[in-house]
Amino acid sequence: MAMVDTGEDAPWKRRFRAWRVNGSGIAVNNPARGLAMSNRSGLTQAYAWDTETGELRQLTDRPTGLAVAYLDPAGEWVYFLDDDHGNELGHISRIPWQGGDVEDLTPEAPPYAIGGMRISRNGRVFAFTTATREGFQTYAAGFDETGTPANPRPIFHETRLSRGPLLSADGNLAVMATTARSKSTDMSLVGIDVETGAVTGELYVAGASIGPARFSPIEGDNRLLGGSNETGFTRPLTWDPRTGQRVDCNPDSLNGELYPVDWLPDARGVVVQQVNAAAMQLYLWTPGEHTLRKIPHASATIGAAYISPGGELIVELQDSTRPSRVVVLDLDSGAEVRELLRGDDAPEGRKWRSVSYPSTDGATIQAWLATPAGEGPFPAIVDVHGGPTAAMFDQWSPMAQAWLDHGYAFLSVNYRGSTTFGHEFEASIRGDLGRRECDDISAGRDWLVAQGIARPDQVFVTGWSYGGYMTLLCLGMRPDLWAGGMAGIAIADWTLMYEDQAETLRQYQVGLFGGTPAELPEQHARSSPITYAARVEAPVLVIQGSNDTRCPARQLRAYEEQMHELGKDIRVEWFEAGHGSYDMEKQLAHQEMMMTFAAEVLAR
Repeated sequence: MAMVDTGEDAPWKRRFRAWRVNGSGIAVNNPARGLAMSNRSGLTQAYAWDTETGELRQLTDRPTGLAVAYLDPAGEWVYFLDDDHGNELGHISRIPWQGGDVEDLTPEAPPYAIGGMRISRNGRVFAFTTATREGFQTYAAGFDETGTPANPRPIFHETRLSRGPLLSADGNLAVMATTARSKSTDMSLVGIDVETGAVTGELYVAGASIGPARFSPIEGDNRLLGGSNETGFTRPLTWDPRTGQRVDCNPDSLNGELYPVDWLPDARGVVVQQVNAAAMQLYLWTPGEHTLRKIPHASATIGAAYISPGGELIVELQDSTRPSRVVVLDLDSGAEVRELLRGDDAPEGRKWRSVSYPSTDGATIQAWLATPAGEGPFPAIVDVHGGPTAAMFDQWSPMAQAWLDHGYAFLSVNYRGSTTFGHEFEASIRGDLGRRECDDISAGRDWLVAQGIARPDQVFVTGWSYGGYMTLLCLGMRPDLWAGGMAGIAIADWTLMYEDQAETLRQYQVGLFGGTPAELPEQHARSSPITYAARVEAPVLVIQGSNDTRCPARQLRAYEEQMHELGKDIRVEWFEAGHGSYDMEKQLAHQEMMMTFAAEVLAR
């Protein structure tokens, strides 16, 4: 095994340092102004995007970076949560699109997490949800003569996990998604009269989850675009929270998930996205005529899609060989009309391919495989995505390509609990976190060995967030399988996790387990890596953020201390940020640290 290439011109370093666009949007009432999230400065920040010239101008300069921001409909202000060094607790603030000083919109409030924020399309109503130990509180406010949100008033409160609000175009209606009716992460929708706070309607289906997407862009049209998985797979729908009228799109001819994307400007059509067997395809749904038409675009992974104010279909495209680009696609032909945004060129990556293999209980698991140059078997990386309610697609990953450059095979597993494989697949882990996922990850390792791709004594498991959790759990539950593990921003003790984390994640944890640690102490212990610390045999590297409120520091320090007391081979690298780093140099350093760790293990 070759040692890590530390040369400054190494292809893997050039991929990490190539700046890229990580999200974009256009002001619906001012199409000359857009917003892009990019790491062009070295840290992911918000950029004002002049859509006519393509120019990007940096707006924020937060010390640990910024992942999410929101452009108001007029293109005047960019809103974001101003937190403390990435801890995701702070105040909603805004900065002028033209540039200027940051304005704190709730200066007297104690720090809070947010469940969402929105401004109505007509620019008259600002609404947001804060999350504290008292629960989820949604506020609405008008704007004073200076254009500042004034006198926020409460319109909705819930102790269970809640997200939103979305606002109708005229600002008279809000919709919240909440788990109040379920004892899981399944959500229902609640319509709220913004003026009075009265509930106007509820959309709930027992055993299913319903999520909101966007209100109609037409004032007076109260239809909300959303999606429900009550058939077993997500299907789009429209719902009027005042009248209760619902229209569903449930074509018998399409397999897989069908997610709502965005309305056309006249609200007569809706773009929807099919995800089937890890492949993506866009369609145009016309609710009034109950028709569904394929948009025959080229195959690609679609990171995001939306309709511009002028009615153009804008998508972010990427795959494992090249980074994301923002392009316009023709709604009829699916052809690429023009490119709007792209980052630096980077050394091309090796192509991933979709594979599948059997796991326990008759489950079939989809994964992404890439192999380095040469003949196997190779040392191998089994990669575990975060979430768990997420999925891995054929996407640009400097991390994966760095392993491939250094001679490792790479397998990224969509374990049970992942989205896009149906409601049953996603919900199968609830109440018993970790066991089925570990089966699926371990089966991926065994499949690599059986196929002659991986050397049985040289397979590493790695992941970040929930993937970091699964890394630690697999090392303890199946200690005989792994040469080592590299876990990032990991969960080690679900009980301590619950005590310290932000309210948004506390309630998500309750939904996944079906109860609190006090209510289900034995299950929380069974699902915690710290329970299996004595069984760990392989060396462990953990990279953890000291300001993380999703996977807080105390629970990982407890794991670290116990591992040291047991004489286990563990190293924990702490970094000054929250749930991951938006600093490309820090990301590069973490990758080099993991590759050096793996090389040292193999050299023993």
